[in-house]
Amino acid sequence: MRVLQTYKIFMPDVHGGIPHVIAMLTRLSGAGVENLIMVARSVGRGRVYRFEDATVWAATSMGTMASTPLAPTYPLAFARRASEHDLVVCHLPFPLADLGLLLRPRLRTPLIVYWHADIVGRPWLTRLISPLIRRTLKRADRIIISHEAMMKSPFLQPHTEKCTVVALGCDTVWWSSLEAAQRERVQELQAEFPRLVVAIGRLVPYKGYDVFLRALARTRAQAVVIGAGPLKAELETMAERLGIADRVAFVGSQSADDIKCYLHAARVFTLPSVTEAEAFGIVQIEAMAAGRPVVNTFLKTAVPDIARNEREALTVTPGDEVALADALQKLLDEPALAEHLGRNGQQRAHDAYDQAMFLQKMHAIYHDVIRETAPRNSR
Repeated sequence: MRVLQTYKIFMPDVHGGIPHVIAMLTRLSGAGVENLIMVARSVGRGRVYRFEDATVWAATSMGTMASTPLAPTYPLAFARRASEHDLVVCHLPFPLADLGLLLRPRLRTPLIVYWHADIVGRPWLTRLISPLIRRTLKRADRIIISHEAMMKSPFLQPHTEKCTVVALGCDTVWWSSLEAAQRERVQELQAEFPRLVVAIGRLVPYKGYDVFLRALARTRAQAVVIGAGPLKAELETMAERLGIADRVAFVGSQSADDIKCYLHAARVFTLPSVTEAEAFGIVQIEAMAAGRPVVNTFLKTAVPDIARNEREALTVTPGDEVALADALQKLLDEPALAEHLGRNGQQRAHDAYDQAMFLQKMHAIYHDVIRETAPRNSR
């Protein structure tokens, strides 16, 4: 089965939730799925490279505007390649893929839209590209969402009968276990950061890192923030201003091995996101698999349903730095509570969010969509 996956950007140019999902889907190669991933560079000349068992075609980009690559060759290249595959999986929102589909109005290749989140905080952009998005969703044979909460999207409301919920996952066994060298690294980190809180994600506004830093200033915690992004200099300056620069380290993007070590060294993991652009928060599952208690926020998304208040997490109002500080301090000061929440989280990650279940469901959907569209394509 030849599958074309489309999105705006991919590793190593950027790490994050959607690239992580795409990377997981490449692991279906063992089930006979051959993946081509079409993306754009964050900036720079195009290139073709291998990622695990997949080929990645990255278009030349002159930069980004409104989080969208300025890659003028992308739509036509996508339109051309779409007909060469057995299935197209569009990870949306991504306007260049919508444009590519517009260029191929008679495309017969089955289309799955993987809807990751609504566009938040850019009303002008939403108005501009809404007709394209609606056309793509109408054309889709199946729409995948990660949680029932996404069904309330005004874009998805007319297409609920095509929507299928598939919870994301991770390799819970891998995230929960440590090799000898990793155990040594964890011990080193715990000696360096005995009251460690870890946050993971791109340094962008919706992640709520400004709230996190203000909360941190109200605690006796130490923090490591893993991730890169445009707010790095601003957040470092803010940490200096708050007098906590000696207690927070911005370590940039890290390998999965290093992230696992930081999680196992941490006393608490936090996801302080402030808008519904944080639709799922897969890093919560990785932290839960590592046995960490979570502090998250009451967003109207999947976030507080994955790590649940007073079961696997302490959940606070988005943007409330005082409540966030109190929750972090509580878990640092009450190790029995932290251990209880962490143990619950590890069990929940294994039972509900293991990667194997995600891949099994997606593989079945691939086959179902191809089978269901076969009569149309035989005409």
